[in-house]
Amino acid sequence: MAAFTTLLYRVYEERLLASLDRSRFPRHIGIILDGHRRYARESKLPTYADSYRAGMRRFEEFVGWAEELEIPAITGWVLSRENLNRPSEELEPYFDVLIELFGRLPALADRYDLELRFIGSLDLLPDRVVRAAKAAEEARPAGERLLTLAMGYGGRQEIVDACRDLVSDLAARGVPAEEMASHIDAAGLAEHMYSADVPDPDLLIRTSGESRLSGFLLWQSAYAEFAFVDVYWPAFRRVDFLRALRDYTRRDRRFGR
Repeated sequence: MAAFTTLLYRVYEERLLASLDRSRFPRHIGIILDGHRRYARESKLPTYADSYRAGMRRFEEFVGWAEELEIPAITGWVLSRENLNRPSEELEPYFDVLIELFGRLPALADRYDLELRFIGSLDLLPDRVVRAAKAAEEARPAGERLLTLAMGYGGRQEIVDACRDLVSDLAARGVPAEEMASHIDAAGLAEHMYSADVPDPDLLIRTSGESRLSGFLLWQSAYAEFAFVDVYWPAFRRVDFLRALRDYTRRDRRFGR
């Protein structure tokens, strides 16, 4: 029965894929990998680490799905600033799983010709996590497409950091303090965001049934389309991704006009 169900899903996926208008695909997808702990509890997994590992393997599969469809950029939110307030007995196993993921990412990036980047308040993370992230980033500094992981990330903090960087830049250029306010505008702030050279996301996906972004890519998501998917991230399927793309390609994007 399970094999028959799998076959049906494959047929449905291929029909769904064939129906998509590829000319309307997003250039940049942001994804919030939410629901690991609830998945572990409901699936009665021995530890949260088992769910985290399943989720990171699913993320690697997701990168492959997006590569198959030639999506130029992906940003995955794997750890928020707020997550860092969780008890160490929850965080430490997750850090271990992230380090394992970062060790596999260069090979994944080689396979799909991806540039790797990490954004967020990395200074808040343990040294071992930062070292693993930097090693992965240095192993793949360029590629045809871009994979960004947001760690210790907060959308409000990104805007604060952009403001600070812009003011510092203006000061370095000799702009007097009394004139700085007139030099601060949306275009100037945009140039100081963490990934200023990457197009704003067209589609943001959040799993686990939560209908909010929690500050993910807060500045960049002004005109993004949102897809809130009920399944927990470790259970996210290719068909869920294709459905999100189908809904996205059917929307009339007016960008506030």
